Order: sequence, then structure tokens, then C-alpha cells
Amino acid sequence: MQLTAKVKEILSWYEGENPGVKGNLARLLMNGRLAGTGKLVILPVDQGYEHGPARSFAPNPAAYDPHYLYQLAMEAGLSGYAAPLGLLEQGADTFAGQVPTILKMNSANSLAAGGGDQAVTASVDDALRLGCVGIGFTMYPGADACYGMQEELRELSREAKSKGLATVVWSYPRGGKVSKDGETALDIVAYAAHMAALMGANIIKVKPPKALIDLDAAKATYEKAQVPMGTLPERIAHVMQAAFAGKRIVVFSGGEAKGTEGLIEEIRQIRDGGGNGSIIGRNSFQRPKAEALDLLDKVVKVYLGQA
Repeated sequence: MQLTAKVKEILSWYEGENPGVKGNLARLLMNGRLAGTGKLVILPVDQGYEHGPARSFAPNPAAYDPHYLYQLAMEAGLSGYAAPLGLLEQGADTFAGQVPTILKMNSANSLAAGGGDQAVTASVDDALRLGCVGIGFTMYPGADACYGMQEELRELSREAKSKGLATVVWSYPRGGKVSKDGETALDIVAYAAHMAALMGANIIKVKPPKALIDLDAAKATYEKAQVPMGTLPERIAHVMQAAFAGKRIVVFSGGEAKGTEGLIEEIRQIRDGGGNGSIIGRNSFQRPKAEALDLLDKVVKVYLGQA
């Protein structure tokens, strides 16, 4: 595998990582139709835990089969596929080596009262056994359980990196001083990205930010510094700035199901703001396969600069 100049540059940003971690980041960055560009499009399928099977897969029953999900990521030419333990196991042998995988290590569920926490549902050794490039972990900055989640992430990330696996962090603020609308406010999303970078995340997943400042303590600073935030590309650029001046890979969620044109336009703006890519779940696997492949083709073309 001959690395491109862009991928070599990205790997140079991870100065504290060992060759195993860098090699697995390279596997992800050099896979699929976006190979070598420094951009990523990843298929995440952890919604079965979060929302239940029918809410996740009934719109497209073929997606109940874990093999379908592997095949979707592969046929679309995506960078990788992220999922919990059981989904990856059911397909790990059939599709071994054909698409980079990320083992999602923690999850919540809709049957539990309250919220703001997740259970660790897999191990680093599971990720090694399944041939994954890395582990994935969700943390909720601001939630009552946030400090415990940070400590879990610290230990899992330390173990994963010691064994050559990359760490991908879903950083979703909620609770505490964060209002419901503020979960996607610019200051909160930038804070979430920065916190994930501080935790040692190699790849950071956040939501596209809105033109809103949620924390009262931050409003004066944003006003005085005149941080541009009127357009989504400006807000994406600020989030990238918060991720070590763009020296960490940041991908943005596709969010709730939306129309194709709305999603593609949002992704164009993520690209124009300097985002490293997208991680798109429900907007793809809940569609019939032909429609999903058409959508993902459009997404990839945006990041290739062809749309």
C-alpha cells in the first residue's frame, strides 16, 4: 500500500502514536473510493441498541441481516464500517480483510430509565480478534455520568493504542449546563470536539453545529473574538480549529433521516468548511439498497469534488 502525500501528512499529526495505530489509520484512509484523499465516509450501525430493531431496520428489512450491512459498505466503496460486537461477529469471517471495521465499545438502550450513560459491551481483545482497525466509544460531555465515561475511555483507549488500535470518539454533549437546543450549538460542538482531542481521540465524531452559542460564559468571548458563524462552512471551520487547528480527523454525523438533497447540501458545506468526512447510518441503511447506493455515491462524489 503506497501512501499518498495527504495521508502521510495526516499521520504526521499523530506524533505520540505507535506504528500499529498509524498503520491502522492508514488502512482506513487508504480504503474505498476516497482512498488517499484524507477524507472518510464511514457506515455506522449501532442504532439497534439505541432505538431497537424495528425502529432501526423495519424501513428496510434487508438490513436486519448483518451481512447486508457489510455488503452495503463494500459496494458503496466506503472507508469503513463501525458496529457493536454482535454485528461485526456475524460477518467477520465472510468479509475478513475486505473493509476496515471499528468495534463500537459502548451503547445505551431505549428500555432503560433516564439516560446520559452507556454500558461497555465489548473488549479491546474482541477488536483484535475481529481484525478491526480501531475501537469506537461514545462520551456525553455534560451528563451526570460524564466523568465516569471519560475514565472508561481513558482506560480503553490506553489499552487499544498499546495494542496498535486507533480510537474513534463519538462526542455528544448533553445534560448539565447544556440546553436541549444547545446540544448542537457551535460553542458546545466545538467544545465536544476539543474534549475528544484532549482525551487522545484519533478520529472524532460530532454533529454539524448550528448558529447558536449556548453557554452564557462563552457568549462574550465569541462576540469579542468575532468568531464567524453565519454559515455552516464557517461553523465547521471553527470546529476543525478546536480539534487542534485541524490536526485531528473530524467526521460529522448524518443525523436523523432526511431527504437526499438536504443531506447532500449539508455535506457540501461540511466539505467546504474543511471537515474530514461523514459518518452516515440511518440515512443510508434505512433506504432500499439501490437508493442507499445512489445516496452514498453522491456523498462520495461531494468529497471527491465531483458534485
